[in-house]
Amino acid sequence: MVTAERAMGPGHGRHQGVTVCRKLSRYAPIFLLLALSCLVFLLRNMHTLENLSCHTASTFYLLQNSIHSAFSADGPPPPYHNHTFCNHLGLEPSPEEALEERYLLDSIAWPEPPPHSAPTPLRQTSDPVHSLFAILPNNGRREWHVGEQLEALVQMHDFQGRPKRYGGDFLVARLHSPECGAGAAGQVVDHRNGFYSALFPLLWEGSARVEITLVHPSEAVAVLRRLREERPDRVYFKSLFRSGFLSETTVCNVCLPPKQQPLCNYTDLHTGEPWYCLKPKMLGCDTRINHAKGGYQKHLITNKEALLFQSNVNIKVIIHASGPDRINVLPKKTDKAEIESSSTKPESVKFVPSGYYYHGSWRPLSGIALRQFNDSSAIAQCLRGKVLHMYGDSTVRQWFEYLNAFVPELNEFNLHSPKNVGPFMAVDSKHNILLKYRCHGPPIRFSTVSANELRYVANELDGLTGGPDTVVVLSIWAHFSTFPVDIYIRRLRHIRRALVRLLDRAPGTLVVIRSANFQVLDQEVSLYNSDWFSLQLDGVLRAMFKELDVLLVDAWEMTLAHHLPHALHPPPAIVKNMIDLFLSYTCPEK
Repeated sequence: MVTAERAMGPGHGRHQGVTVCRKLSRYAPIFLLLALSCLVFLLRNMHTLENLSCHTASTFYLLQNSIHSAFSADGPPPPYHNHTFCNHLGLEPSPEEALEERYLLDSIAWPEPPPHSAPTPLRQTSDPVHSLFAILPNNGRREWHVGEQLEALVQMHDFQGRPKRYGGDFLVARLHSPECGAGAAGQVVDHRNGFYSALFPLLWEGSARVEITLVHPSEAVAVLRRLREERPDRVYFKSLFRSGFLSETTVCNVCLPPKQQPLCNYTDLHTGEPWYCLKPKMLGCDTRINHAKGGYQKHLITNKEALLFQSNVNIKVIIHASGPDRINVLPKKTDKAEIESSSTKPESVKFVPSGYYYHGSWRPLSGIALRQFNDSSAIAQCLRGKVLHMYGDSTVRQWFEYLNAFVPELNEFNLHSPKNVGPFMAVDSKHNILLKYRCHGPPIRFSTVSANELRYVANELDGLTGGPDTVVVLSIWAHFSTFPVDIYIRRLRHIRRALVRLLDRAPGTLVVIRSANFQVLDQEVSLYNSDWFSLQLDGVLRAMFKELDVLLVDAWEMTLAHHLPHALHPPPAIVKNMIDLFLSYTCPEK
C-alpha cells in the first residue's frame, strides 16, 4: 500500500508543518492580549468574593456548608478537638478567678444519664405522652389558699410506658389562669430517679391550672452538652479583608484550629478577649474591614441522635395530668389558729418567683411598685434629662425600637448604620433625652458590622462618665449559647469589673440587666440556641451580678409565665411589661 505522504512527495509534510507554524505565530499577539485581558478581568472582579460564603476558607468549611441536612449517617460524629486549645485562649485566670469559675460551673451542673456502651434507643428515652403528673393534696386536703404553695409530682416514662429510673430531663412549669389573665413560673426539682417536683406559689384567688412541659429529654441534653464543649465552631463567622481592588473573605471565631493555616490575632488589648480570623492568602491582617455571621455548621449529630430532637414528639411537649390539672385558690387565711396550724405542717422549701402576671400586667415581688406607662408623655417625663446606654444583643435592641416608636418626640439620627445592627441613636430635645444602642463585641451573629464599630461592652462602660442621669441597660446571652460556659464567664467578668469601676466613680448610675428568655424551638434551632443553653447562661449571669448594685428584668420568668408562644424576640405585650418594669426602676414611686 502506498501512503498519502509518499504519493505527494517526501517534502510535502515538512512544508505543511512550516505553514501551520507561520499561521500560529501570526495570531500569537492576539492570544497574548486575550490572556492579559482575562488576568485583569479576574483581578478587578475579586470583590465578588464579598458575596460568597467564605470561598477563601478551607475546603473543610466549604464542604460542610454545602450539606443541607444537620444529621450524619449512623455512627459516632466526626472527631473534633477544638476544645483542647479553646480553653487556653485569653488571659490566664488568677487563682481567685479559677475558684469562682469552678463554683459557677458546679452551680449549673446538670444530672447526666447513666453511661451506655451504645446510644440509648428512642424507645427507652423520656416520652411526654406516657409521662404524667399529679397535684398533691395540701396537708391531706384538696384546699388551697393565697400565700400557700402548690406542689405537683411528675413521673417520667419512656416510649414503652416504663418508668424512668434517672433524672436529667429539662422540664419547665407554670401556673396560669386565662380567666384572671394571670400566670406565674414554677420551680422544677429533679429527684434524679425519674420523679420531679413542680412548686408553685399561690398568688391570686380563683382558678389556677398547672402546666408542665418537657423541653428536652435527658438524653437530648447530653447531646447538647457534648456539642457545647466539642463543637464551639458550629456557628462560624467571617470577615472581609480589602486593599485597593483586592479582597478576600476568611473564617473567624473565638477558637480556630491553629494548624489549618496562619491566624490573624484580634485579641482585645484592654480586656484580653480573644478573637481570630484565618489569615488571608494575599492580604495582611490589618486590612480587615468588617465582621459578619458566616453560617451554621451541619452534619453535627447522628440519625439516632436526631430522633431526640423531634417537634411535637420530644421538644416542648405538654405532659398531661393523671387527674385534675387545676385548683380553685381561696382567699388568704385570716384566722390565727388556721395560720398557726398550717405553718406547723412539714413542707418543701418555698419557691418565690420574681413576679407574676395578673390581668395581663406584671407584678414584681421584689418590693418595687410597678408603674403603668401607657402613654408616651409618661415615658418622656420619666426619662427627662437622662442618657440611656443600651448594650448587647437584639433582645435589648428591641427595647430601643419600642421606646423610639412609642415616644414621638424621640427622633432617630441617621448614622447610616446597617439595619438591625446599629449603632443607633435617638434624641428628644424637648425633654433632653438621649437614647443609644450598640451591639456587644464578637461573637455577634449579626449581618455585616464594620470592624471599626466592634466594641466590647467593658471598654464602652469604662468610657462613661456616669451619674444620676445615666442609665445603662445590658443584655448579653443569646450569642454565647454555642460556646463553652467558661468563655461566657470570662466575658461577664470583664463587664462586672467595668461596672464596679463605673459605680465607684459614679454611684448614682442606674444599671439594669435583662436576663435570657425562652424561644421557639425545633430540631435545627435546638442544636444552636436551645433553651437549655440559655438556662445555663442565665444561671451564671445571675450568680455573677447578684452582689452588685444592679437591677434585673427577669425576662426568663416573664416569658415562661405568659400565655403567648415563646419567641426569641418576645411579642409586644411582654415587651411592654418589660419596659414598664425598667421604667419603674428608673422612676420609682416616691
